[in-house]
Amino acid sequence: MGMGVPNGLAKIHTHVEEKGGRTTAPGTPGRTTTPGTPGRTTAPGTPGRGTAPGTPMPTVTDICIDDSVPTVRAKTLDELHSLQRKRSTPNTPRDAANKVFSLSEEERLRMQLQSISASLASLTRETGPKVVRGDPERKTDGAEKKFEHAKSHYPLQPNISDSALKFTHIMYNLSPAELYEQAIKYEKGSFITSTGALATLSGAKTGRSPRDKRVVKDELNDDELWWGKGSPNIEMDEHTFLVNRERAVDYLNSLEKVFVNDQFLNWDLENRIRVRIISARAYHSLFMSNMCIRPTPEELENFGTPDFTIYNAGQFPCNRYTHYMTSSTSIDINLQRKEMVILGTQYAGEMKKGLFSVMHYLMPKRGVLSVHSGCNMGKDGDVALFFGLSGTGKTTLSTDPNRYLIGDDEHCWSDNGVSNIEGGCYAKCIDLAQEKEPDIWNAIKFGTVLENVVFDEHTREVYYVDRSVTENTRACYPIEHIPNAKIPCVGPHAKNVILLACDAFGVLPPVSKLTLPQTMYHFISGYTALIAGTEDGILEPQATFSACFGAAFIMLHPTRYAAMLAERMRRHGATGWLVNTGWSGGSYGVGQRMKLSYTRKIIDAIHNGSLLNAKYEETPVFKLQIPDYVEGVPSHILHPENTWSDAQAYKETLEKLAALFKKNFENFSDYKIGNDNRLTQEILEAGPL
Repeated sequence: MGMGVPNGLAKIHTHVEEKGGRTTAPGTPGRTTTPGTPGRTTAPGTPGRGTAPGTPMPTVTDICIDDSVPTVRAKTLDELHSLQRKRSTPNTPRDAANKVFSLSEEERLRMQLQSISASLASLTRETGPKVVRGDPERKTDGAEKKFEHAKSHYPLQPNISDSALKFTHIMYNLSPAELYEQAIKYEKGSFITSTGALATLSGAKTGRSPRDKRVVKDELNDDELWWGKGSPNIEMDEHTFLVNRERAVDYLNSLEKVFVNDQFLNWDLENRIRVRIISARAYHSLFMSNMCIRPTPEELENFGTPDFTIYNAGQFPCNRYTHYMTSSTSIDINLQRKEMVILGTQYAGEMKKGLFSVMHYLMPKRGVLSVHSGCNMGKDGDVALFFGLSGTGKTTLSTDPNRYLIGDDEHCWSDNGVSNIEGGCYAKCIDLAQEKEPDIWNAIKFGTVLENVVFDEHTREVYYVDRSVTENTRACYPIEHIPNAKIPCVGPHAKNVILLACDAFGVLPPVSKLTLPQTMYHFISGYTALIAGTEDGILEPQATFSACFGAAFIMLHPTRYAAMLAERMRRHGATGWLVNTGWSGGSYGVGQRMKLSYTRKIIDAIHNGSLLNAKYEETPVFKLQIPDYVEGVPSHILHPENTWSDAQAYKETLEKLAALFKKNFENFSDYKIGNDNRLTQEILEAGPL
């Protein structure tokens, strides 16, 4: 009898042969023997002892032996580790005529390194730095290529320094997994959370520093850009920019390695911009990998010279003795050189918003409107734009599970329709809850950057209510993390234009329909409350006006953008709406914040068109049209005066806010739009009485 098989499991077949009723090891005819003992079966160390007489030999189906696989082909551990990683090979690049490029892989890599070396070139030395692809911690293998020097565009005398004698390792367009490894290993304060996101810290700065942002003023943009009172554009001269650029480049070149991202802005292929981001932190590289449009391997092979370059040396301060510097932080934009320099702040949002400012300059020159808005699209192709500053609910309301997300923050409106500028989302996550914002909650997984959050040191679960580091906690993730994101992120022309205002005074209605002049008036005004944490030094909400709902980022006069918006709305029949996501029943500190569930019902009614069929009543002072009914919203809160316990206090507060609107608009009333002042007058008459 053969050996029994427990639990009725199938017998395991092996590689041994069966011959003449006996089991033999390969190469040993007739008997089963241990090595070195011919002709008998012996136990190890017991010579001469064999199978007892009469004991049947087990058959092949009764034997369970190790199914070993061949050993690895590597001869050393380093060689074994090199087999673990395989380089992906992109398809052969082709040009517009579908002709195969004749350049070899080595030649393309050489040109790529030459381009990066040129980007890092000092303006006081003849050549760029020596650069090499790969992690300096890894031993050089055959895949690592070096490029010694790139000629500068500026034929100056050679000036040899220590940094010119070393190689700078280029961490080029690393994957999220590679950037995780770099951050965890080398950047203190980097951790993996329980959902797989990368939690990191942005240093002393946990918000933007708008007072430290500078734009080079020259003969070409003196009359073109918006300067002076109310403008975000604080001027600096070319020389000071070059001083800061040199400081940033010298710092980056002194490092053993730098991270380089080559990516795109704008999903509209006709108006796409190539950007290069050079930074010192894996956190910054992953952040921008998420926020910009990620090129395919084929697009990367044919990337060419970037249209704009960022030098992020945020770990290194600027020289406060330098002209125009007011702190150790400086964010400088040079439109003619197509460069941006960051010193003295590690807050990653400076890169995102700096590029947005650049798009606010480049796109209108092409006849394309750039806007600070969220954007989504219904299943029938109806597109809605959501305008609003941080904290107004722009990201939350544009991320709707019942609609396709085109983008949450920055868009263009061209003759082709609307398009997202970015490749990711940057959502506030203070007080984030799964039941309130499920799409954003579920998007926080591997690949997401969590800025300045607090988490359990053991389980790594994030405490989204914890404000120990900052109010301005953020989640940065690729737009593909949203299940209903529309890829590519483009859509037809907008049907609804929704202006979101966080009214700290509590006197604006939850929703009102706007005429075209009213839309322009409130778009230029950009009234909201500056929510705590979105900028440095802001600890509690403050009533504020921000032109075009994004004055910190615009380059041209606000009325230029307003005129472009009105022209597109008129041409494509879009309707304007003002939605208050702020306070009801009193001002901030007395009333309550509008319930998100009510605001969602209002937005749903705008999308499905039911609000167009409602009956409207005009309010005093602001002359806003208020609907008599919105499904799912208590009718009494549609009229804000009904929610105030003190009618006289409501009236006084309403008149106070109207006066603030009028005073703010004095900055724009003298600007001429078109050949006459007719449009300007229409906008002024659309304001409060």
